[in-house]
Amino acid sequence: MKKHFELFLLVAVIGFVSVAKIQDKDQTPYVILISLDGFRHDYVEKFNAPNLQEFINEGVSAEAMLPSYPSKTFPNHYTIVTGLYPDHHGLVDNSFYDSQLDIQYSTRNRSIVENPAFYGGTPLWQLVQQHGMKSASYFWVGSEAPVTGSFPDYYHIYDGSVPNETRIQAAIDWLELPVSERPNFMTLYFSLVDSQGHATGPNAEETKETVLEADRLIGLLMKKLEAIDLPVNVIVTSDHGMHEIKPEKDSYMTVQELLKDFDEDKFRFVSNGAHGHFYSEDKAYLNEMASILKARPDSDKFEVYFKSEMPAHWHYGNNHRVGDLFIKINPGHYLTSKNRKDRAIQNQEFHGEHGFDPEETEDMGAIFYAYGPNFKSGLKIDKFRNIHIYPMIAKVLGITELPEIDGKLEVLGPIIRD
Repeated sequence: MKKHFELFLLVAVIGFVSVAKIQDKDQTPYVILISLDGFRHDYVEKFNAPNLQEFINEGVSAEAMLPSYPSKTFPNHYTIVTGLYPDHHGLVDNSFYDSQLDIQYSTRNRSIVENPAFYGGTPLWQLVQQHGMKSASYFWVGSEAPVTGSFPDYYHIYDGSVPNETRIQAAIDWLELPVSERPNFMTLYFSLVDSQGHATGPNAEETKETVLEADRLIGLLMKKLEAIDLPVNVIVTSDHGMHEIKPEKDSYMTVQELLKDFDEDKFRFVSNGAHGHFYSEDKAYLNEMASILKARPDSDKFEVYFKSEMPAHWHYGNNHRVGDLFIKINPGHYLTSKNRKDRAIQNQEFHGEHGFDPEETEDMGAIFYAYGPNFKSGLKIDKFRNIHIYPMIAKVLGITELPEIDGKLEVLGPIIRD
């Protein structure tokens, strides 16, 4: 009797181990979406980044990915994970004013960044939750707010001091969780290339060194993934490129100079460097302001638009958070403070900036590279808009029921293996 029981126990244990092994070999695809903030479309070739070059050769790469307008960090990161233009998801800029909430959005204000009232659409991390999968985010715009009432299953409040290697290890740790707890979709965010590009411009040796460090991080992640027997797909992208601003007096406009002829009690102005928003209920005064701006001797540095006049390809201007009057600074110029202008010229500092029209400024082009079992190999594709990433990731994860979005599956669907 004892021997029969022991045999039964052995069979049960073997059966349990076999079931656990089968579960651990779960073949549901996994997607890691990575942002290298400010990584311009030509940096890999320009600075000879070896790990990303190998990634490109073995996977899918786009000539460039076009950011949505304006080519700023917050609206574009949120566009990537919602499939919506900024005008439609509501995060219309890095800084803007919402007259209905009577709040000025600022990326540096923690309580505002975590306020779900500013975020529309259904982020990918919540889409996968709605379809029975878990999600994770080691930083991404919107992941710190309970959009549609919930957060990613695993997430972190943004802290730029967290070592980049820690973020990579977190993705590995998530993939090593038991299958029932393991996220099928996760995001990783790295700011180093953007920070250096702003500080020294896109052509500096310091920027090259930082690009190569970002390249090393991608190589580190891919090496760690080799040890994990799971169908993991990696997408490396960025929110925008970077445009050089030369240390010349003509390169800069100051906010003080821009507003000196106006009665500041009659309007609110929010600057974003490559453009600015004027808000006012006094339409007659807005018309007067537009006329004065267009008559300025330096009007070749900018263009002025009312919402109804904005270029159609921007898909921008219907949201109430966009300024009633809008000033677009032309490439090669930038709107800043007097102190920053004086410092840049005095010290002969080259800087990098973004926010410009991607169709007017090639430097705004971002990157899109994809590698993994669900992607074709050695495929190069034409430029496309970043709204199309959302439905492609959903397809890889087996999700066919999508909310209303601007992105179309037919754009990136062909990069997926049959």
